[in-house]
Amino acid sequence: MAALADWVGATPLSQLMRGNAWLYPVAETVHIIGFVLLVGAAAMFDVRLLGFGRLLAVRELARHLLPWSMASLLLVVPAGLLLFASQPADMLGNRVFLLKLALIAAAGLNALAFHLSPWWRTAPALLERVPPRARVHAALSLLLWFGVIACGRMLAYV
Repeated sequence: MAALADWVGATPLSQLMRGNAWLYPVAETVHIIGFVLLVGAAAMFDVRLLGFGRLLAVRELARHLLPWSMASLLLVVPAGLLLFASQPADMLGNRVFLLKLALIAAAGLNALAFHLSPWWRTAPALLERVPPRARVHAALSLLLWFGVIACGRMLAYV
């Protein structure tokens, strides 16, 4: 990992991120806006699965929110890579950053497992009752994304 950090830290992009007073705050702002869209869309869907807003059709809500969460990745990922590039050695040596990455991976795997589940593939448009397994995915999603946010904030202090 040290070799990766050294390589990234020597790139012109990394040097630019460290040398320009405005690039880091702009990248951080874009990252936060992207996360608001991503986690906001995921949270709205998750709370629906947990039983709130039962008059909203699950499929219709997903059809509206999923594009927002996918589009948010166009903000989150590049901005996150820029933030990482500004301090690669510090980030790779930071347990909170590594925990954040692990939580992101777990949230992604949880979403994948949900979308591949037999229930989701056959779910009717309007559901009064969501199966327990889908509610577990929703609760886990909320916990994981809130953990990612907490880790992201803690990076400024550790």
